[in-house]
Amino acid sequence: MDWDTIIKEFIALWVVIDPIGSIPVFIAVTAGLSAAAQRKVAIKAIAVSAAILLFFLVGGQVLLEALDIHLAAFQIAGGVVLFLFALTMIFGESKVDEEKRQINPNAGDLAIFPLAVPSVASPGAMLAVVMLTDNHRYSVTEQMVTAATMLTVLALTLLLFFIAAPIQRVIGSSGASIVSRVMGLILASVAVDNILRAITTYFDVG
Repeated sequence: MDWDTIIKEFIALWVVIDPIGSIPVFIAVTAGLSAAAQRKVAIKAIAVSAAILLFFLVGGQVLLEALDIHLAAFQIAGGVVLFLFALTMIFGESKVDEEKRQINPNAGDLAIFPLAVPSVASPGAMLAVVMLTDNHRYSVTEQMVTAATMLTVLALTLLLFFIAAPIQRVIGSSGASIVSRVMGLILASVAVDNILRAITTYFDVG
């Protein structure tokens, strides 16, 4: 796998995981906690997100094949879902506002919901890792590189959570919403590219 492919996968995973858009959600769910407690929540949220995404990375395609679903069909469906998800990021309620609204102060474990799911390990991220690790197109080594790229994005997300307060003071909630919408535009492009590639594969178009 060349560096261009790795960089492309990094950008795609960065967009669907959207670490910047998750910062205000993290700040909201950890409001009033000590710095040590905030770090604990951040670590647990990223650990849960990594486990979920690794499950889809390893077993997602196996599950599809067990159901006799062609990966190209899933890729087209996933591309459509990613595109619709991107449209909600661009035109609808921003990720920041939507997920902050879901916060329940009486919830037992805010590290899992809404922080790990659906903020970090979003449906778009789950679909993306399955499409980026097609067993028929990529070798085990290439899939391991994709997994390492995904874990790198999650590690950077954790780092951003650790420095969330200063970032929030700089960009504010409005800034995070703007960034989230820009990420939505990029995600829409990634979704269309996935759909076109899947159509090419499915119909064996040269």
